[in-house]
Amino acid sequence: MSVSDPIADLLTRIRNGARAKHRYIDARYTKMKGRVVRILQDRGFVDKVLIDEEKGRMRIFLKYDGRDPLVGQLVRVSSPGLRRYVGYRDIPRIDGGMGLVVLSTPLGVMDGELAREKKVGGELLCLVR
Repeated sequence: MSVSDPIADLLTRIRNGARAKHRYIDARYTKMKGRVVRILQDRGFVDKVLIDEEKGRMRIFLKYDGRDPLVGQLVRVSSPGLRRYVGYRDIPRIDGGMGLVVLSTPLGVMDGELAREKKVGGELLCLVR
């Protein structure tokens, strides 16, 4: 079964797993999805990630504050049918800097703060609150 938007599929798996209060979720591994999950891990939204490149799978351990998931809202901004690009001056700030913006830039996949610091824009992949 092929997926037309693998990033949206990953975000939906994380969102559904968090709502169902699962300890972890499994997803197919690609370099881009792995980088997105690493950014979520670095910013504290995901606990840890185990990657098996040989099998092309990754296991994402979700992080909770008591019984509430730390990932409140994951929104896919750019889609295959409608790409959304922003310059570094137009990168949105989510909840006064408490949220996270993930971009695909010419320098690789990075969060909004790092993209602003390096003065590089790109495709808005997702927003995390």
